[in-house]
Amino acid sequence: MPRSGPGSLGSFGRRLVGVLIDWAIATLIAAGLFRAPLPFTAQAANGNESFTVLGVFGVMTLLLTATLGFTIGHRVVGLQVRALSQTGRVLPLQAFARTVLLCLFIPAVIWDKDGRGLHDKAANTVIVRAR
Repeated sequence: MPRSGPGSLGSFGRRLVGVLIDWAIATLIAAGLFRAPLPFTAQAANGNESFTVLGVFGVMTLLLTATLGFTIGHRVVGLQVRALSQTGRVLPLQAFARTVLLCLFIPAVIWDKDGRGLHDKAANTVIVRAR
């Protein structure tokens, strides 16, 4: 992989901004479709709504990663999920494994010396710069 530019590993900062964008979109979808209260409001005090948002986030991440190779947040910050294979295309099972582990959160905040999260290592994927 190149050290910089397209095809290089996505930086932690870009990945973080991408996931925050995706979480914000999932929050708005959960509020609109399931009437989950928005964060920091009086109705959000019991915390059960975060599971609704997590479910929306998981479905959104799974579908977009399996079909397009990126989520909306990834696209905005110029990242793409690629499989470590000849084709580079993320297979549905890889997208599923990656999404489940990402939703568990712990594997996403533990990464190797190359900056790949455990969820990417387990799914044999990598997040690279698309531009």
